[in-house]
Amino acid sequence: MTSKLMNTILHTADSRGGADHGWLKTKHTFSFANYYDPARMHFGALRVLNDDYIEPGMGFGMHPHDNMEIITIPLVGDLEHKDSMGNTEVIRHGDIQVMSAGSGIRHSEYNKNNDQPVELLQIWVYPNRRDVTPRYDQITLNIADRKNKFQQIVSPNKNDDGVWIHQDAWFNIADLEKGKELDYTLNNPQNGLYVFVISGEAEVQGQKLNPRDGFGLWDTNKVNFKSITGISILLMEVPMNQ
Repeated sequence: MTSKLMNTILHTADSRGGADHGWLKTKHTFSFANYYDPARMHFGALRVLNDDYIEPGMGFGMHPHDNMEIITIPLVGDLEHKDSMGNTEVIRHGDIQVMSAGSGIRHSEYNKNNDQPVELLQIWVYPNRRDVTPRYDQITLNIADRKNKFQQIVSPNKNDDGVWIHQDAWFNIADLEKGKELDYTLNNPQNGLYVFVISGEAEVQGQKLNPRDGFGLWDTNKVNFKSITGISILLMEVPMNQ
């Protein structure tokens, strides 16, 4: 049964911070780079949710990270990754990339193509262990497996579906047809759930959400989803004690 003490927070798409660098157009759900809002620093262990659009042939040069779990979800186009561990990979829609920055890593990300943009979500999660050995992984998922159900893409467990990270967090994607309804039960009722609407119009626990809206819920163990138009949604279940 859903707790009566449930708390929520709504971040509408037009309330996000962002920047237009010409080659990069980006929106930040939480404080990042030149966007700072002390009320929007993180949602539990979820630190960054960036919605990036990269022009053809452009990208981020080599730059460092440490002690962060970084998940990249391409939505459109092909993104080329290179890092200081010697990895050179291309990730596409349907792929999930994870990088445990740990004790320190450098990497670059470029639009692989000169004739189409790349659109991606990049997500940072605080780890539950510091200074781990850096690691990189990516997998290709069957997108059909998220039709009208939750497809797990991230977990804390090496043998579970999706990629794994150093945090008690679970991510899922679902593509729901118009009129479909699903319930999500949290793996840990002490966690919170942050929902990001990739496309379409949804109703989450009675809250109407539009494309690129974010909605956080905690102090509950089950969340109800209804698809108004046909939707693609990303669910991020994370510890709240950060």
